Amino acid sequence: MGPNLEAVVAELIKKAELLLSQPRKRVKFTGEPEADEFLNNIEEYPHAFVLGCMMDQSGKINAERAWRIPHTIAKSIKGFDFRRFQSLDATAVNSMFVEQALHTYPSRMAKFFYLTIQDIARKYHGDASKIWCENPSSATVVRRFLGFKGAGLKVATMGANILSRELKVAMSDKFSIDISVDIHIRRVFKRLALVRDEASDEEIIYTARELNPNYPGIFDLPTWEIGRNWCRPQKPVCKECYMQKFCSSKNN
Repeated sequence: MGPNLEAVVAELIKKAELLLSQPRKRVKFTGEPEADEFLNNIEEYPHAFVLGCMMDQSGKINAERAWRIPHTIAKSIKGFDFRRFQSLDATAVNSMFVEQALHTYPSRMAKFFYLTIQDIARKYHGDASKIWCENPSSATVVRRFLGFKGAGLKVATMGANILSRELKVAMSDKFSIDISVDIHIRRVFKRLALVRDEASDEEIIYTARELNPNYPGIFDLPTWEIGRNWCRPQKPVCKECYMQKFCSSKNN
């Protein structure tokens, strides 16, 4: 590892550890206070968080819009508890997704939404918090998320990472919490020369594992924030980015 790479990694980890050291705060999943309260309340409504994760899996939908879906459905059915969600049949869910244009892929995501509800009822007896309760290993949490129809590694590791990092859910380790590669993380990893310009998502994931094997996902939030706020595809706002002194792409 060259001196510049070491400095980049150290700075990203420093930023991430600062975020990790903070007490639990309300995560701004949607920017709407009522919807965010619902999603953050994993003690009473853990299903909302799981359903939000499941909806945030397409690069063609704004993350805030995707996370808003469980709250929109709850308002439509006039109730927030899991029994209300469980009472929905597949046709009703599909109708809400299509008529309210809840997602870029309404019918496909309606199916995943409905099947996730059924799995929570069947596998976890209606209590989604059983996915992460009793101090499980990170591998267990990721594997349980992967058990939902439509959940890939990105959704599974994102869910585990948010639970551990921001919602302060205890896990016995963080070895299996990988970085959840999206367009922002991919762009920042390449511009900071952490990976080759031609690197695949798998190479980015394994690079993060190599750089911080005890918790590869530590790079997730800082690189995502950099990509979302400053490191734009065109005309990046380099002067406002705290990583500009390390970035070979600055002002390009």
